[in-house]
Amino acid sequence: MAKNGKAGDGHRNGAVKDRSQTFNPKTETWVKRDTGNGQFMDQKSDGKPFKGISKEK
Repeated sequence: MAKNGKAGDGHRNGAVKDRSQTFNPKTETWVKRDTGNGQFMDQKSDGKPFKGISKEK
């Protein structure tokens, strides 16, 4: 799992493992997914991608 550095610095140290994200064009939101079982976990409401999570094609 990625670690957060100092509070307020706005970035993450390392990538988040076992997670990926994909863009849903129908709802125009980014959706976070567990790569182990493919289950959708969460979606962003502001339209920006999750920080530190790799993007699927």
